[in-house]
Amino acid sequence: VGSSNFAGWDIATACQEASRHGRTGLVSEQSIYHLDNRMVELEVLPACRHYGLGLIPWSPLAGGLLGGALGKLESGRRMDESMQKRIEEKRPQLERYEALCRELGEEPATVALAWLLHNPVVTAPIIGPRTMEQLESAVRATEVTLDEATLASLDEIFPGPGGEAPNAYAW
Repeated sequence: VGSSNFAGWDIATACQEASRHGRTGLVSEQSIYHLDNRMVELEVLPACRHYGLGLIPWSPLAGGLLGGALGKLESGRRMDESMQKRIEEKRPQLERYEALCRELGEEPATVALAWLLHNPVVTAPIIGPRTMEQLESAVRATEVTLDEATLASLDEIFPGPGGEAPNAYAW
């Protein structure tokens, strides 16, 4: 049994109740998680790690934002107004991110997925490739290992919430 969009305490409650009744508890949690939305790092990831759940991130490319959106926009690709607005709001981060990806010689989507996959709690991001090229980029992410310097650069570009609860917000 898996859950979707549960808070950390929901995961704990479900697992404890299942255990109390001699049942198998949750085995997976599906949450939004990507470089630009790391809130699950506060409580959901620690709960998954504690109870042995795999995290299945949805929207791992932030609706295309982390898939090279800035480069695509600048190359003349048409995008809807809401995506253009998101790109402009995130332009400084996206410029740094896409430059880092170029330095690595990897597609932005590949790096975003590889970053998720470096976390041992993540089992498999939910992807939605529309082309063979997008599928190949996603598969390539399983072969890419990001070194500590690259991970630190990604943390600098897309800072997380500052650790796990309660230390991230209580001290």
